[in-house]
Amino acid sequence: MAAAAAAEEESKATTRLKLLIDTKGKRVLYAEAGKEFADFLFQILSLPLATIVSLLRKRDTFGSLTNLYESMENLNDSYMQYTGTKDSTLKPVPPVNVPLLGVGNKISKCSVGSSFASKDRNATCPSCKKKLFLCCKYKEMRNAGLIFKDMVTYMVMDDLTVTPLSTMSSIALLRKHHINQFSDQLEEKIVDIGMDEALKLLNATLRTKKVLTDVFLENSCSVKREVDII
Repeated sequence: MAAAAAAEEESKATTRLKLLIDTKGKRVLYAEAGKEFADFLFQILSLPLATIVSLLRKRDTFGSLTNLYESMENLNDSYMQYTGTKDSTLKPVPPVNVPLLGVGNKISKCSVGSSFASKDRNATCPSCKKKLFLCCKYKEMRNAGLIFKDMVTYMVMDDLTVTPLSTMSSIALLRKHHINQFSDQLEEKIVDIGMDEALKLLNATLRTKKVLTDVFLENSCSVKREVDII
């Protein structure tokens, strides 16, 4: 019960972004983000392709990869040379925990080999070939995959370029787009990121270089106000 509650709680993980929107150009200039969102973006790079397809196939055809995924899913196990081939291919164990996508697992550390991920305690250690509970320190992968230090704010561009946020960098960006930092064409919007938004972001990263604009700007109903950048 406790494990199920923890999994449900993790699937409801959220984080928050502050968007700076150019209302005249109808685009998101950048987002101010904490470590949770910065971690999420770079965790995407570690996701197996099959995991990405499984997450997005109900939202998008995802090209021919969806057909490939479903072809194996529909094949009878009798066609597989080894037991468990379908699961290991279609449901690979992610190397990192991605709370915003509800993706994650447990991680084990063998006294003989290195750390590795596993679905359950009945799995066999790839290093010493013993059952995990006999050889390994077994723990929740709650913190595995965390990348950035806390207490830092990051600037996430529309194309997902990520840099530490600074006054100089934000002003330079506005000058690049010929916008005065006190212009009334600037709009600030606070958005919460949960699993639904995370899936939209994942999908957009594969299709556009205007990720934040495509995901957050459409149907925007935030209240426009002057933003003091400095």
